[in-house]
Amino acid sequence: MVFTPRENSESLSHMSELTLDIGRFTIRTFTTDRFRLDGGAMFGSVPKTLWSKAIPADDRNRIQLACRLLEIQIASRTFLVDLGMGRKWGEKEQAIYAIEHLLELKAMTTPTDIIVTHLHFDHSGGISTRTSSGELELTFPAAKTWVSEKNFQHGRAPGLRERASYLEENIVPILKGSHHLCQDGEEIFPGISVHHSNGHTPGLQWVKVRGTERTVVYPADLIPTSHHIQIPYVMGYDLCAETSMREKKELLEQAAAESWIIIFEHDAECPAGTVTAGDNGKFVFSPFHG
Repeated sequence: MVFTPRENSESLSHMSELTLDIGRFTIRTFTTDRFRLDGGAMFGSVPKTLWSKAIPADDRNRIQLACRLLEIQIASRTFLVDLGMGRKWGEKEQAIYAIEHLLELKAMTTPTDIIVTHLHFDHSGGISTRTSSGELELTFPAAKTWVSEKNFQHGRAPGLRERASYLEENIVPILKGSHHLCQDGEEIFPGISVHHSNGHTPGLQWVKVRGTERTVVYPADLIPTSHHIQIPYVMGYDLCAETSMREKKELLEQAAAESWIIIFEHDAECPAGTVTAGDNGKFVFSPFHG
């Protein structure tokens, strides 16, 4: 297995990314966007006196987050997992979320396949772009999109609480291209499988890549940052915190037992890590250094 820390640009000088060779697969990460969300919402019932020691908030109580995407290459296939914030935002939304566009998605990758963990705007925003006439078109029209059937159906008719996170402009265009609606535990390519969790939102699918030596997982919002490793640290955005805690515990128990590498989609500083089982049901986190 090869580990290469690297910097993508001067604007990302503080943010390391990964390149990993695990058997047949080459995996790399890159960060397309940075944005900010309310720190209290990101840590739910955990007091600010605790979470602010890990991630300081700005004067609007927002913390710095990233859109770290995952690329999986094997032979003639390139799988892109999630698509960041996209470029369809108005000035008002740009200001609310303090969106910073760091890298142009099409300049970074040319995927044959796209895996969408779930259709919230910070994970699927780059699925489409607007033409000069205002029409929506797929960013990668030749790629096949793999999306959870449960999440796709939920995203087309979300409840009041999630309506602002599921935008039609990130969902309807999928129907224009080749797509597949995934089921829980489905292996979409030998060694690449998707697994459902439902605490954050119905049908979120986290991704597992099994190499010959190691396994890499990309849990998306089930474990958004390295600071969410401990079981009680779940987001206030989650529809069911208790379900999220149970699902996270199950994933982390497997990760500890099998030494999985966990890649964090929203951590602005730490791209990946591993866990071991500690005392009193806690997990001991270690940043991944190869």
